[in-house]
Order: sequence, then structure tokens, then C-alpha cells
Amino acid sequence: MARWQNGYVADCKSVYAGSIPARASIRLLQPFALPCRTAMIHWTHWGTSALTAFTASFVEGVEALTIVLAVGLTRGWRTALTGVAAALAILVGLVALFGPLLAHFPLPLHWVQLAIGLFLFVFGLKWLRKAVLRAAGRIPLHDEERIYEREVALLESEAIQKSAFDKTAFMASFNAVLVEGMEVVVIVIAIGAAQSSFLAPGAGALAALALVALLGAALHRPLTQVPENSLKFAVGVLLASFGAFWFGEGAGFHWPGGDWFILPLIATFLAAALLAVRAAKNKAA
Repeated sequence: MARWQNGYVADCKSVYAGSIPARASIRLLQPFALPCRTAMIHWTHWGTSALTAFTASFVEGVEALTIVLAVGLTRGWRTALTGVAAALAILVGLVALFGPLLAHFPLPLHWVQLAIGLFLFVFGLKWLRKAVLRAAGRIPLHDEERIYEREVALLESEAIQKSAFDKTAFMASFNAVLVEGMEVVVIVIAIGAAQSSFLAPGAGALAALALVALLGAALHRPLTQVPENSLKFAVGVLLASFGAFWFGEGAGFHWPGGDWFILPLIATFLAAALLAVRAAKNKAA
């Protein structure tokens, strides 16, 4: 088996010459894996990055599902699902395009970690800020039922086109999936580039997409019971933690305990965010 040093495989040759599962997994994921020079990530990052991508994708999927359901139940499923398929094709294409580009980008690993770490940190704080303000009651929560009713009223107010192709329905479902999916693509690409493999974030995102699709097909109504703000809160904490960790590694800082230090970082950001919610509530009182 490969030898780990600070959470990374020191020599890529040891992986290729290692166990049969190791060799098979690398060959299978070669189109989506970054070069050997960027090393492989510890399983603690694999699990938390998959969880981050899954949670973010689930939240964005729930929001997109609300619009798609409104379109499908109001204007017909064929056009609605055509719009969904077109948007998903673009999103998958973006990952397939920028993944290999990052794989061959001539930058040292520490520069990649610095850039992506800073990006994920700021991106995570953006998610966390909105979640904190919603939890504190400073801005309204995301109401899927109200959004669904508004979208249905808007679609019903527009005349259904006599042609076989309903452009209004197509664009509504297409835009919903594309807009919500863009943040997922950014998260998957950023995490995959920083940890040298797109397997974990890609698997998490696909699992969330499948779950949302199954729930939508089974219920045929918006997922109003999903605690969206709590999930966004968690995504913000995880993204900020990943960003801080990778920025520190890119800057040459050696975290105590190696990759395990991601867990104390998550706990720290979570505690800080909860304190921010309390402070925001007291300020509003």
C-alpha cells in the first residue's frame, strides 16, 4: 500500500504499484483526476468534501425542483424535462472541460491551494453570512411554497404557445437548473482541484441530484419540509473550513495532526457562526 505523509501519498509510483483496488480506482478516474504531482488526499478530506458537495447540491437541487415542478404541472412535463436535460448537459460539460484544464495547468501545488483556498473561504463566508442572517430573523427564510405558487401564477398568466415547443416552459426550467447548478459546478471544480481528485465532490453532487429527482418524482410537490437554511449553514461552515485549511497548506503552514485538523477547523467555524447568530438576534432586539 502507498505510504502517507501528512495526509498525502508521497510518491505516485507507489500508488500505481500498490494494491489492485488502488490501481483500478486510479485508472477508472483518470479523466477526472489531477496529475500525480498534486498528490492524493486523506480520507478525512474525501468524506467531508463529498458531504459538502452533497449538501450544497441538495440545497440547490431543492430550489431548482420547485421551479421545475411548477413548469411541469402547469405547462407539461416534456418541455420542462427537456429544459432540465439541456441545463444538466451544460453543467456536466463545464466540469468535463475545466477539470482537464486544471489538471494540466502549469502551477505548483501550493499556488493552486492558495488560490482555491482563498476562493473557497470567501465563497463559504458568503453562504454563511446569508444563513446567519436568516437564522437570526434579519432576512426572510427561503419559502419554497410561496415561490412555487408565484411561479405557477406567472406561467398560467402567459398563453400556451400553439407550436409543439413551449419556449416559455423550456426557458423557465432551463434557467432554474442552470442558475442553481452553477454554484454546484464551482464548488465541485474548486474542491476537486484543491484535493487533486474530482471523485468525492462529483460523487456527492450526483448523489444529491439523484435524491432530489427521486423525491420530486415521488411527491410531485415542493420539498417545503427540507431545512434549507440549516443545510446552507452547514455548507458555509464546511467551505470556509476547507478554504482556511488549503490556504494554510499553500502558505506552507503545517497543521497539527495533518489532515485531521480539518475537524477542529469545522468545529471552530461552527461555533463562531452560532455566536454570530446570537449576536445578530441581540442586535435586532
